[in-house]
Amino acid sequence: MLHLRIITPPARTEEVLRLLRDTVGTAHLVVLPDAARDPAGDVLTCDVAREAADALLDSLRTLDLGPDSAITAENIDLSISRRAEEAEKAAPGEGADAVLWQQLADASNEDSALTLTYLAFLTLATMIAACGVVLDNAILVVGAMAVGPEFGPLAGISVALVRRAPRLALHSALALVVGFVVAAGVTVGFTLLMDAAGLFSEPLLEGKRPNTGFIYAPDTFSFVVAVLAGIAGTLSLTSSKAGLLVGVAISVTTVPAAANAAVALGYGDYGQMSGSLKQLGLNLLGIVLAGTVTLLAQRLFWSELRERARRGRSA
Repeated sequence: MLHLRIITPPARTEEVLRLLRDTVGTAHLVVLPDAARDPAGDVLTCDVAREAADALLDSLRTLDLGPDSAITAENIDLSISRRAEEAEKAAPGEGADAVLWQQLADASNEDSALTLTYLAFLTLATMIAACGVVLDNAILVVGAMAVGPEFGPLAGISVALVRRAPRLALHSALALVVGFVVAAGVTVGFTLLMDAAGLFSEPLLEGKRPNTGFIYAPDTFSFVVAVLAGIAGTLSLTSSKAGLLVGVAISVTTVPAAANAAVALGYGDYGQMSGSLKQLGLNLLGIVLAGTVTLLAQRLFWSELRERARRGRSA
């Protein structure tokens, strides 16, 4: 369940209270008159089943309580309450399947921010992958996949397309493009430095690479795997099972493809660079398309479920 705290102007408290009481899936309603000081107002708290929370939050936003109001929500790790159990049973659907669109949009916006930390992780991941492709070391490549933070902006683009949020789409695309350009540029310099130190060499890159040769040889399976990973990643985000993102990250060839392109560029191998960029493009496209379709399907599912529940209550 989620715990909601609402600061509302006293004149609107009864309106909000009525909404909370009428919402199926709420419990533990508390009203604290004049408890808020900055901004001043009444404080209402309640617990709500996750599957009912998104509709309730939309209704609260529709009320437009004004600039001196506030709505916060947090996950409840433990709730020992028969009333809470009844609220969860009454709410339509399952909490693990529920999508909190506002939370998803906020998380996508934060994860796709073009920050120094984001650039550092993406650059480090690309350099680790560069070591992996030159040494034909699959372990290093998998490690680089796990470190890369690029799924955040990819998810942000999918969310932006579904919610028709051009600012979030631009924000995410900028982080994605700038991030890979910076990471690849630094990795080219890293390649030349490692070559000068005798740790990298062109024969290593051009030789047989049974473990990592697929990175610059995209095929149909590259796109299929990207689509499957995009679906899994989107589901992990919407169901709050973020731990599964590590598994998603190590199943798509984004960072390794960027790394292979950078190393190939450093040695002037434009054939490998072109193949790597195609691999990168296929993976990015597959993830975004799959994420967008998955979110659309989830929105349709929950809209239909709520409509059936509404018709059932009114019957």
